[in-house]
Amino acid sequence: MSVIHHTTLQPSKLELLASWLPSRPWYRGGTGTPDLAKAGGFRLDDPQGEVGIEFIVVTDTSGPAPATYFVPLTYRGAPLDGAEHALVGTMEHGELGRRWAYDGCHDPVLVAQLSALIEGRVQAQDQNISDTPNLEVTRSYRGDTPLNPTAADDDQEGTSLTAPRGTTLRLHRVLHPSAADAALPAPETAGHLGGVWQLPDGTRTRGLFAALHTAPRA
Repeated sequence: MSVIHHTTLQPSKLELLASWLPSRPWYRGGTGTPDLAKAGGFRLDDPQGEVGIEFIVVTDTSGPAPATYFVPLTYRGAPLDGAEHALVGTMEHGELGRRWAYDGCHDPVLVAQLSALIEGRVQAQDQNISDTPNLEVTRSYRGDTPLNPTAADDDQEGTSLTAPRGTTLRLHRVLHPSAADAALPAPETAGHLGGVWQLPDGTRTRGLFAALHTAPRA
């Protein structure tokens, strides 16, 4: 199990994201700096204990209407080879020293553990407390083989992780509340990932973080 360090970060995660989010094609804000607040999220464990894996939900209130984003991040003690395009920034950690933060959709460690989560092989962990499962994260998978996504592509609506055999894990980078995230449309959707976050007024809501789609059969 990963250990959560309650220490200083310079710059903070929200400060890093405020600089990085406007560069994303799915960003909904204006031309000014995002005004971010943490709204939820969860963690996953790296089996090797080397990479921090966090899924942060943040809400930006700088635009005409609040927008909530789903941001998978990894934290590494050294640069990830070949992932310069996915670097969110670097931070000075009060206990671990310099950390390189990456868009986790382009980090093979996060992608592997996200696949394991959807398949039901690992459990989501609390974002702030060590060795504590997050029971509000929901998942389903109707397949019988490992997902193993190999490529990540951003567009104006989100991020697609493409797996063999025409399967695509679609991450909803801009989140919307849903009455029941476990109600999956058939037959196109073969799995899902959902969870809970806080709205700007302090109430909590639930929705989809990601949906798994399979290519139609010929």
